[in-house]
Amino acid sequence: MATSKYLDFLSKFGVGGAHPGGLKLTKQILLSEKINNSSTVFDVGCGTGQTAAYLSSQFGAKVIGMDINPVMVKKAKKRIAGHKLPVEIIVGSIEDCPLRDETFDFIISESVLAFVNKPKALHEIFRLLKDGGRFIANELTINSDLSLANREEIKQFYGLDSVLMEQDWVSLLKQSGFSNIKMRKEKPSLLKNNAAQEFHYSTYIEPELFSVMNQHHYILAKYQGIIDYRIFTCSK
Repeated sequence: MATSKYLDFLSKFGVGGAHPGGLKLTKQILLSEKINNSSTVFDVGCGTGQTAAYLSSQFGAKVIGMDINPVMVKKAKKRIAGHKLPVEIIVGSIEDCPLRDETFDFIISESVLAFVNKPKALHEIFRLLKDGGRFIANELTINSDLSLANREEIKQFYGLDSVLMEQDWVSLLKQSGFSNIKMRKEKPSLLKNNAAQEFHYSTYIEPELFSVMNQHHYILAKYQGIIDYRIFTCSK
């Protein structure tokens, strides 16, 4: 998994709902799924645990959240403990997950696959899902092809290994064995996404991280209409 100041910023500032649409969009997406108190749900790249906490409190589902960043895991555990929810939070990578085959009814990924080795991650997600299980992803997508220099600028700032168009994501899902693949394009755009965000600040934050949000908005403005996101849902 690549590293970047952007990912360091998210962890040290403890940004909750950093994914496109924030928790508001997450709630809309999850309500269209058949999640209940007998469901097992895996929140991949759970960050500060915002979605994991919602899944447990709203649906009574059995939830495991996992993140590769120990700072995020610490903040997620603090959230879960504060709300006294029976959610398990673990440190790990979705590229090589320690959990058993066919464990989950639902797996959710919100701005996670963009940052990892996608074929490896999708192989693991497919393995972890029960037969008939559902995968829900909210992921960064470009609307048109870019020059090599532009691609590199985006990849280096965010710490991505690649930037994909909609059809690239669909192809990867098919290659990983998923079926019933559906795609939604949401509004507003990333630049106009004003979803309220939470912050759970670390005690010490490196001075250079305070400029990252401005750099993020610069990239979004420069590539307005090109950098976007899609909601993908599919079944095993």
